[in-house]
Amino acid sequence: MPSTSRLHKWSHEEHLRGAVFLDRDGVINKLIYHQEAGVVDSPFTVAQFQLLPRVPIAIRMLNDLGLPVIVVSNQPGIAKKHFSARTLRDFDRKLNDALTSAGAHVDAIYYCTHHPDSLIPRLRKRCDCRKPGIAMLKQAAKAFGISLKNSFMIGDGLTDIEAGSRAGCRTIFVGRWKCECCSFIRPQGLRPEFVAHNLWGAVQVVLAEYSGVPAPERRARKTFAAGACKL
Repeated sequence: MPSTSRLHKWSHEEHLRGAVFLDRDGVINKLIYHQEAGVVDSPFTVAQFQLLPRVPIAIRMLNDLGLPVIVVSNQPGIAKKHFSARTLRDFDRKLNDALTSAGAHVDAIYYCTHHPDSLIPRLRKRCDCRKPGIAMLKQAAKAFGISLKNSFMIGDGLTDIEAGSRAGCRTIFVGRWKCECCSFIRPQGLRPEFVAHNLWGAVQVVLAEYSGVPAPERRARKTFAAGACKL
């Protein structure tokens, strides 16, 4: 494991390690087009839950770096009656099996299963854990003794970038940043620090920040600083 001083060279909080927070759907596993509903959404069945290319290897690289890898994901599927709590547990089991086979692991998984329009009364609420709320990140920081300022939030949604920024994390957007994103993100003017094509690319950014070796996605910071929307 790298030394603490190397891991957190950019932070004033040398006594606390950082972590890498990952959104799940669209970052770890494929999004699904549900034809009957005409929407692209999370998988609803275990058969639909498929990891994206190179995800296990990318997570193993973070493991080798000594960083806790923590999944933080809004999962309102139970509240919307798309799937059951048992199915959600089966998703986790399938993920863990795939990672274990590659010598990788996630250290924890945090889900917000609430939704303001939940069909299940006990899950119908406006909560602080649903991103862009930061309760899941704060809970993980307390449980693992980590510094959010020394951490990365990686996600493919605006709420991931909003939550990461609010928590003080460095943020990496997975996918293509479009000008429309600038209109909808809150607060306006907020931008991810980096943009990567996928989790593999995002992990290269994290590795570059620790090693000091430039990664291609580093140009995102300079582009946004210049006020442009596209890479």
